[in-house]
Amino acid sequence: MNTTTRNSYPKLHNAAWPGVVGKGPDSEPPISLDTMLDLTASAEVDGVKFDGVDLFLFAPHVEIDSTDDDLKRLADKVRSRQLVIGSVVAPVWPPTGGGSAMGSEPERKQFLEQVRKGCRIAKRLRELGIRPYGVVRIDSAAGPGDWLKDPEGNQKRIAQTFRQACDIAADSGERLAAEGEICWGGMHSWKRMVQLLELTDRPGTLGFQADMAHTLLYTLGYNAPEDRILPQAWDWKEPAKLDEALATLTAALRPWTIDFHVAQNDATVKGSGSHDKTGRHCLPNDPNGKLSIAHHAGFWLRDSYGNPTKKFRHICWDGCMFPNDVMMKPQTWNDILKAMVAVRDGHGWND
Repeated sequence: MNTTTRNSYPKLHNAAWPGVVGKGPDSEPPISLDTMLDLTASAEVDGVKFDGVDLFLFAPHVEIDSTDDDLKRLADKVRSRQLVIGSVVAPVWPPTGGGSAMGSEPERKQFLEQVRKGCRIAKRLRELGIRPYGVVRIDSAAGPGDWLKDPEGNQKRIAQTFRQACDIAADSGERLAAEGEICWGGMHSWKRMVQLLELTDRPGTLGFQADMAHTLLYTLGYNAPEDRILPQAWDWKEPAKLDEALATLTAALRPWTIDFHVAQNDATVKGSGSHDKTGRHCLPNDPNGKLSIAHHAGFWLRDSYGNPTKKFRHICWDGCMFPNDVMMKPQTWNDILKAMVAVRDGHGWND
């Protein structure tokens, strides 16, 4: 690595949705988008700042039915803080107006309608000049328990729904990224995730969103023990085994990866509010964290020959379900930004 000139790519983003995901009446109150933007814009490490934010297209942050005037105000709000917008999350789940991608025709229609609305917003933000890159994020909006009732039939139905979603995205000039998590049926294991991408067979429009916390759980086979990569009994103090497992995982999923979340995980799961249990996101310097963030990010950001893949223009930190008191501390975001800079210094590039 050249230590005299810092890499300018990928751009460094912070996710705003930790302010709303897992929050609500049965949890902590949401943190406003303005506050999340201010916290992001204020972070700084050795003169380096965040370049942008990724957004969840759901109230109270961004209304999925936002008007053009609403989106202009959003663009101005982000631009005033010297930030841009990257990837956006379509609210495809039943509690947010969507429906299961493997459900009934009405449910799948609701899923696709939320994808349509999300792609409209994404396209408009591009036209407003505030969104230079990024994808629209989706998942199956169904749990592994329901999926297991008819694994192959449900997998085919999800793929069919995803193909229809790809048609919608292509009409808007957008790409979709399916985020693999143990809590989404048909996407709950790395082998099933690859199968779903292959069944959908729209590589130009649908790719994979890799989150370091969630994909670590893939190696442990948390909701799919038959697809576990790491042995049942092994010592976390043996880093070579983890490297081997991540090499196997990323060899299968890296060719599909078009969006990337930097994260830390302690090999446990967490649920909050209405969010199902999934890979726990930890602070980058959590003493229980199992990942060497900059090192392990390289399994996703470099190809098998060790060259940067350059397949996406930005990377994003995901601190989903962090407690509010943690998110309100400026030092939290400085520590996160420091980890992000280390990833870019180690695996980025200059144009």
